[in-house]
Amino acid sequence: MRFGPSGVRRMFSQNIQFRLTCYFLVLLLPLTAVGMYAVEQSKHVLYDQAVERSQLALSSTMDSLDMTLLNVEQLSTIIATDPTIITLLEGSVDSLTPRSIADFAQILKQLSNIKLSNQFVQKISIYHEASNTLLTTGYGARQPETEERQWLTDTVNRIGSGILYESGRAGTGGAAAGVQSVFNDGLSLVRSMDLYNHRRQPNALIISLDPSELRAAVKSLLPSANAYVSLYGQDGSLIVGEGSAETAEAAARGGPGLLSVTIRSNYSNWQMTLSQPKREVFRRTESIQWYLYMIAGLSVVLAFIISWTVYKGIASPVKKLMQGMKQISAGMLDVRIDYKRADELGFLTETFNRMTLNQKNLIENHYEQQLHLAQTELKFLQSQINPHFLYNTLDSIYWTSQNYEAEEIGEMVLNLSKFFRLSLNKGNDVFTVKMSIEHLNYYVRIQQLKFLGSFEVEYRIDPEAEEVPMLKLLLQPIVENAILHGMEGRSEGGRLLVVGRLDGAFLELSVADNGKGMTEERIEYIRSELGELRRRPIRLLSLHPEKNDLFGLRNVMTRIRLCYGEEADLAIESREGEGTRTIVRLPLERCRYDVYAQASREAAGSKGREEAS
Repeated sequence: MRFGPSGVRRMFSQNIQFRLTCYFLVLLLPLTAVGMYAVEQSKHVLYDQAVERSQLALSSTMDSLDMTLLNVEQLSTIIATDPTIITLLEGSVDSLTPRSIADFAQILKQLSNIKLSNQFVQKISIYHEASNTLLTTGYGARQPETEERQWLTDTVNRIGSGILYESGRAGTGGAAAGVQSVFNDGLSLVRSMDLYNHRRQPNALIISLDPSELRAAVKSLLPSANAYVSLYGQDGSLIVGEGSAETAEAAARGGPGLLSVTIRSNYSNWQMTLSQPKREVFRRTESIQWYLYMIAGLSVVLAFIISWTVYKGIASPVKKLMQGMKQISAGMLDVRIDYKRADELGFLTETFNRMTLNQKNLIENHYEQQLHLAQTELKFLQSQINPHFLYNTLDSIYWTSQNYEAEEIGEMVLNLSKFFRLSLNKGNDVFTVKMSIEHLNYYVRIQQLKFLGSFEVEYRIDPEAEEVPMLKLLLQPIVENAILHGMEGRSEGGRLLVVGRLDGAFLELSVADNGKGMTEERIEYIRSELGELRRRPIRLLSLHPEKNDLFGLRNVMTRIRLCYGEEADLAIESREGEGTRTIVRLPLERCRYDVYAQASREAAGSKGREEAS
């Protein structure tokens, strides 16, 4: 199979497992993408937090260094303006004398005491230009090298009453090999002695700061072993650098993989820079990112596993059902699907097996019914001999009554013969309204002869209603009730009115008499019984009487509901002493020649479904 766009679409439309896999991937992969986006955002947050944290640390350290420098500068001012030291220096001559040595010793003692007041000061030195002597608290007095002496004299003359921070021998060119320099140890403060004297001698005060204290202050800022912190003076020269040499080289090259934060002091104009590899800042997020990659891979694997599990658990049984249905459609009625499940799919499979068994039984029963039907038709054809025998017999009675001039008997027999002939009507169950009235009139004429003409009948049938089909013998029970109960006890003056008309979408047939009517209790009882039949579901209706009264009305109500549906209705109106009126309303859309056959099939189907459930 080619995995082009058309192949993928074909697999998506035809393969449930592939479709489930795509659904799970669509669900899981966006979550992974959101997680990766969150990691990227967290990197930016961590970077900003690291920069902010580094700035705070550098600012705090720089403020501490500024405070230390301020103390050292105040200390230098005290020394440079000390009258005792200035007097001892001015009293010394060009050459060293015992008195000069004693004065220098007193100066060193005083400088040592001052040094103890500030732990950040490593040593204090005074250069006496007249005697070319350098007094240092660390090792006494010595004669500086020519280059160093020249640099000190020039610097003092240049800075005047100002201050200069000197790191190493950047400005002196370095001392001779093996010769100790006052600047070799680290950062030093240089300024002139006797600050407030414009005619001062070019004597210099040098305060050397303890490099270990500076390194400790700078080293405390290192967040990791791979970080590098550097401190630069106001002239851009490196004062202290602590940390990874590799990171220092990368920072000097301006490497893009470094997080660099720089702070410049407003007081000393010194600059402090912290450089740290970004991978250390993002180490935690990188581990989370790897976890997300693992989750993405695991999501793909889980998508396949879950889709396969769902396919085996749901789609596979459904596929078996589909194959079983194909076999049934091919005519294989002995299909049975094996299953061992107790869930909804197990119930569905069990129902399918029951359905196939029921279908097989129904088909077999259908063939048996067809056979019985053929046998019944044969018997029906044979039974046609009996009605013909009845017709011939009635005709013989009629002609005999004519021979003996018994006209009433002849007319009754003739109407009875016509009534039977039309009732059979070659097995048809539907008449037009016109034929139904004609058939009804045969029955009414027999009853008139029976009751000696004690009542009259009138038919009012609208022409547009005459050709509407309706069930035969539908009005006969109603007319029979009107004659037997309404005309009972009358010897004359009875009146029977039969009306047929179209009322909108309904065919309305009514039978009214001027008999004795019914009491309120009786009419309410009849209406309640008819209402019960009206509310009963059609599938539960039966033509067999359930109670021993109202046979005719129950029969009519049941037949019209079975044949004409829920909209058909039978109503009774009666007033004691005035007569009774019975109305039948049939929906015109159901008044067809096939109405009885269709209603019979629907009733049989409803009954079969009820028994199957």
